[in-house]
Amino acid sequence: MTSYITIYVRVHEGRYHGNGDGVPSPFRLFQALVAGAAISGPLDESTKEALAWFEGLHAPIIASPRMVRGQTVTMFMPNNDLDKFSGDVRNIAKTRGAQKVWRPHHFDAAVPWIYAWPFAEEGATPAAKICALSEKLYQLGRGVDMAWAWGEVLDEAVLDAKLVEYNGIVRRPSAGDGPLLACPSKGSFESLERRYRAPRFRSESGQRVFVQQPKPGYRQISYESPPVRHVFELRSSSDSERRVSWPLESTSSLVVAAREAARARLTTAMPDRLHDVDRHLVGRKPDGSNAVPAESRVRIIAIPSIGMHYADRAIRRLLVEIPAACALRSEDVRWAFSGAELFDPDTGELKDVLLSPSAGDDMLRHYGVGEGARVFRSVTPVVLPEDGKRRRIEPTRKLAEAKPGLERVVEISGARAAVAQALRHAGVSAPAESIRLQREPFDGAGSRVEPFAAGTRFEKERLWHVEVAFGVPVEGPLLLGDGRFLGLGLMAPAKDVVPGTHAFAVTDGLAGQPEPLDVSRALRRAVMARVQATIGTHERLAAFFSGHAEDGAPIRRSRSSHLSFAFEPDLQRLLILAPHVVERRAPTHQELDHLRTLDAALEGFCELRARHAGFFLISPVSIGERDDSLLGRSRVWKTITPYVVTRHAKDRAATEALAADVHAECRRLGLPEPRVESSNVQGAPGIGLTGNVTLLFERCIAGPLLLGRTRYLGGGLFRPEDDPDHP
Repeated sequence: MTSYITIYVRVHEGRYHGNGDGVPSPFRLFQALVAGAAISGPLDESTKEALAWFEGLHAPIIASPRMVRGQTVTMFMPNNDLDKFSGDVRNIAKTRGAQKVWRPHHFDAAVPWIYAWPFAEEGATPAAKICALSEKLYQLGRGVDMAWAWGEVLDEAVLDAKLVEYNGIVRRPSAGDGPLLACPSKGSFESLERRYRAPRFRSESGQRVFVQQPKPGYRQISYESPPVRHVFELRSSSDSERRVSWPLESTSSLVVAAREAARARLTTAMPDRLHDVDRHLVGRKPDGSNAVPAESRVRIIAIPSIGMHYADRAIRRLLVEIPAACALRSEDVRWAFSGAELFDPDTGELKDVLLSPSAGDDMLRHYGVGEGARVFRSVTPVVLPEDGKRRRIEPTRKLAEAKPGLERVVEISGARAAVAQALRHAGVSAPAESIRLQREPFDGAGSRVEPFAAGTRFEKERLWHVEVAFGVPVEGPLLLGDGRFLGLGLMAPAKDVVPGTHAFAVTDGLAGQPEPLDVSRALRRAVMARVQATIGTHERLAAFFSGHAEDGAPIRRSRSSHLSFAFEPDLQRLLILAPHVVERRAPTHQELDHLRTLDAALEGFCELRARHAGFFLISPVSIGERDDSLLGRSRVWKTITPYVVTRHAKDRAATEALAADVHAECRRLGLPEPRVESSNVQGAPGIGLTGNVTLLFERCIAGPLLLGRTRYLGGGLFRPEDDPDHP
């Protein structure tokens, strides 16, 4: 059974002057414990053993009061340079050049900091020793941050109950990219002793000069404060056993009704906290202006039913998300929504709907909770800023005011920029590789954007359905746009959309001009190794990744059935292309499963060993049809890497044989018949007939274009060229 060493720390005043983000790190507390234990003299062996055991524990849970930055104060003082004047204190005025900037954090001094370290049962004796040492603590932070502490050992259930009731922010160690805090590690206590015993001065040319002491040892741990989530079901007010549904198009009215019902209950129960309720639940001050940062507001999210092709997308659940920085206790917010009967905020008319707490949260996984995804699509439309607004057309003048193609392009470009801005406002740091917008839903059971604007303050021209493909997996729930606190802009992972193209740029290590096929072979080997490590060493590697059958023979089919690998020398870029991308078709269900495995295997792929070509450092880059040449559109395509014929035609000249083979390859892909121009046509021993090829089509063709015998390893890779006849 896991127990916790729980140390409570209080300060004499509600101010903290330590550096950092306002949370005293666990290592700072460890230093304070050592200093408090040693203030009366050298440490005994039992204390040293307890501290050495304590430093090896896992990172603690931290609970801290909510802090507000105070006013900046600049102090001028001597800068410890008196040794330049032979220590003569009469010259101290000449050393007054140092400045110290103080900007304390203010908080409620009645709320203690809590640090809880987990430990196993055999650590009961040193744990009791640490709790006793905590009572000797006298400061935490700078010298002005006088403090006192006490400790106790709690089991997990008791600690969880305390944290639920705690009026502050609870932070837990995580593997994510949250704020980093210093934590003690093995050797931290020894490093503090070494730092204490190190000489502070040395003699140099007969003068005493300062010596920098050795740095203490610690580790940096990422901390996150996840929000508290509560799920409620919509049930009938007259019959609580009967579930009811709410129309998808009326999402905003449901969120507003639920919010006002909870607000009424909270203001009745806590009339002295009306200001906090309006600021953190409603999101406005009494004068109507915004009150708190978006990350401190309670989010009320209507959850439509999705996950199956026959789901009607009606709303049967409500998710209430209370962030750690919210001034309202999560249990108070849960009580306010639990059993609340909804009513119309304008008329006061009661709805036949009440909110019933739900023990299950299975529906949340369909929205990416607990499981990241690369592609998200809007379930309710996103409300974009004015920059993403469409021009309204009077319904009676659709033909007269029809938008030309250029205006549509400008509208979509502005909307894409507005989506990128909405991602920043929502706190999404993952790079967006592609953004797709439309007014129609992405799913047949969805609804167009126009009905969602009814009853809101948003114009329908600002609403868009959005699909965003990220460079890395992102966890939900994800809400974007100006209507995200009214239930609009709810995104869901698109399970049937998996990246079919992966691109990596060589950032370091490339010297000279390596043979593209050699680099492609090294890339293929690396991908196969990473996929094998992902699926397990005892699982058989599918032909989709290797290109070989179970007996080891290469797959020789006219249609592609496995990955293609390529190296683009000019841009120093590595490419991994799925077969459906090369063949311009929809992926099969089996290919989608393989592509999900590939996506997971390529996470963290940052280096490539290519034998004679060298050791490369690589990083993922986005590749899209709007700004990338290989996926662009053109009538003229020219090879980057030599084309190798699949089969040498007999009784023909080399140029004619190569052209006939190119025509056959184009027919295989369903491409129109091109005019073929070739150069440097020659036979290569052990390879076959090769040459550089230029294709001229009658109409624009979209990339990528890989043709020929070596297409799976980047041979016959084409790039679009400018069309002189159609600039």
